[in-house]
Amino acid sequence: MSYNDIDTNITNDHNMLKQSVRDFSMEVLRPAALELDQMSPEQVVEKNSLFHDCMRKMYELGYHTAMLPAEVGGLGLDPLGQHIFFEEVGCASAGFAVAIAVAAFGPFFTALTGNAELIGKYVIPFTECKDASNFSCWAITEPNHGSDNLAVGTSHFQNPDIAQQVRAVKKNDQWILNGQKSAWVSCGPVATNAVVFVNIDPLMGMAGGGICVVDLTQPGVSKGKPLDKIGQRELPQGELYFDDAVVPEEMMFFKQDSYEIMTGSTLAHANAIMGAIFTGVARSAYELSLQHSLERCQGGKLLCQHQSVQKSLFGMFRKVEAARSLSRKVLNFHLTTAIPDKKYSIASKVTCTNSAFEVANDASQLFGGYGLSKEYPIEKIFRDARAGLIEDGSNDILEIVGGNQIVKEEE
Repeated sequence: MSYNDIDTNITNDHNMLKQSVRDFSMEVLRPAALELDQMSPEQVVEKNSLFHDCMRKMYELGYHTAMLPAEVGGLGLDPLGQHIFFEEVGCASAGFAVAIAVAAFGPFFTALTGNAELIGKYVIPFTECKDASNFSCWAITEPNHGSDNLAVGTSHFQNPDIAQQVRAVKKNDQWILNGQKSAWVSCGPVATNAVVFVNIDPLMGMAGGGICVVDLTQPGVSKGKPLDKIGQRELPQGELYFDDAVVPEEMMFFKQDSYEIMTGSTLAHANAIMGAIFTGVARSAYELSLQHSLERCQGGKLLCQHQSVQKSLFGMFRKVEAARSLSRKVLNFHLTTAIPDKKYSIASKVTCTNSAFEVANDASQLFGGYGLSKEYPIEKIFRDARAGLIEDGSNDILEIVGGNQIVKEEE
């Protein structure tokens, strides 16, 4: 079921992108996500599993380069194109949408350096990869630190008694990493490299950190078992352990002097993408509800003919449209501004994930008993939407970070 798009900036190219990504995602990713949802985490990450097959298909289409500019071999999508891309993939599968986004994290950070040598060495091989053998992840979460790792600008972030668990110590012309990242690292079990947020100077608290890209295939890295979880089960997540892992000096991209700024920028980028993905999740629940109401008879007539159902459907429609409007505006601002404003990205992430959960909840109610059955996708979408309230920063903590920024700006 298609939707009207009232954005007057939509071009024919945007519409072609929307249709092609939607067709692939609904025909390939949604059925795969439903099948993977029934598997154990170990089965999902097995070599040549359905997960890997879908990722290879996305790589063949160049989806892994959706966030990268054309100059380095990326799809070169404009902000509206990026939103359309992630909304459409998210509509079919939140887990695959997150997976294809984090797959590019290492190359994305490398491209930010502007270093032609590093781009040629690490980014171009990624964009040219078509078999999903080059795979990144975002390693920031830790056993003792979750959303507080993203609390940039707060007193907590600069508390010298609190620091990241993974430490990086400079030794000659390289950095030595030790410590553990927690089981919530998206694509950690399958990634070949990771953007790792580390602590360099504990006396500065979390603010004394650094951001580096780490080769996960080296002997100093090991992985825990993949996480068994409630939703987005097609998205592998798992622990990373560093035991004297080596990072060349050139791959420690950001140190203490720029760590807070870059962590805030990373949060802004990730949250903006999450807004687009969960706009798609909300839309998926709405579209399924509308279709069901047009087919299901109850009380002697179609569900859609009941006024209470019409009111519920309009409430879902309203939330989807509001989420799309905000998340598109925020992603456009983030991608066209030198220094993004993280409170807007936080607003997008919180609003869109909350909307997705609310719409999925209303959809489950509209489906009645069928909404509790694994026979229909809505049951999975409900669980996937619930996970969105926590991943990439728990919404309640993100709201504190955003509120803290607002107050500081007025002081």
